Amino acid sequence: MSDSGLLIVLSAPSGTGKSTVINAVKNRIDKIGYAVSHTSRAPRQGEVNGMDYFFVSEPDFERMIGENAFAEWAKVYNAYYGTSFNTLRQNMATGFDVILDIDFQGAANIRKHFRNSILIFLIPPDLETLKNRLIQRGKDSESVIRSRMALAEDNLRHCLWYDYIVVNDNLEKAIAEVCSIIIAERRRTARMLSDEPLNLI
Repeated sequence: MSDSGLLIVLSAPSGTGKSTVINAVKNRIDKIGYAVSHTSRAPRQGEVNGMDYFFVSEPDFERMIGENAFAEWAKVYNAYYGTSFNTLRQNMATGFDVILDIDFQGAANIRKHFRNSILIFLIPPDLETLKNRLIQRGKDSESVIRSRMALAEDNLRHCLWYDYIVVNDNLEKAIAEVCSIIIAERRRTARMLSDEPLNLI
């Protein structure tokens, strides 16, 4: 598979605001596609199959693993999550850059397949703020929040090998910073010259 287009990974602990940031980036920057991931977990209230995730059964997900259908996959919170090669092909064939919402395990696998991928880690200003955000959104039980906080502490250790770190202490600022990273990556000399010849004096 060609990796000539921009493939952008945005990772963050649960509750940090990555879905909000991704949606805002897609609205502000042209030619940004979003590769919908597969998951074996049940849909949450308001989630739409094919838009938020492709919801499949655990046996079907495991069958796809056996068929090497995924560019990356992991089991998180007792459910499978993965991004299929087919989904990436369909998005990249349109000429759009692709942004992925995946964890650090998925990011590591994406980097193996796409060496020029851009890895961005979104972090909260501190763990107490993250805990309050999880409580305020009212989606998870107390035990789930404890589990997410424990995993968040582990996840944050992995941000050091990402290309960029963005602190979401102010949502508008975080969105602007992610947009700036993508625009700057699009303007790299090698990418500009490979996309179209420049008439230089």
